[in-house]
Amino acid sequence: MGNETGKPDFSDVRSEVRSQAAQMPPAAKADFSDVQSHVSSTADETTIYEVVAGDSLSKIARHFYGDGNAWKPIFDANRDQLTDPDRIKAGQMLKIPAKP
Repeated sequence: MGNETGKPDFSDVRSEVRSQAAQMPPAAKADFSDVQSHVSSTADETTIYEVVAGDSLSKIARHFYGDGNAWKPIFDANRDQLTDPDRIKAGQMLKIPAKP
């Protein structure tokens, strides 16, 4: 506090930040070249499935959910193209929502 107002005087304070990363030997720098990212989330995951001959919604539900009785979420997700759960056709592309 070297002035008449009683407030600290920082007018002659200087600051400098230097990175030493460029001066470090290669072995000292972090190596992320082989880092792999694996993100897995079931929130809002939707799979597209192409119906094949012999498929039914319960067969598809068994394949994706492990439970043939869980066909209703698949039917509901595809109401834009399905009106009857017993009438699906080979070649149709169905949305398979995340496991209920």
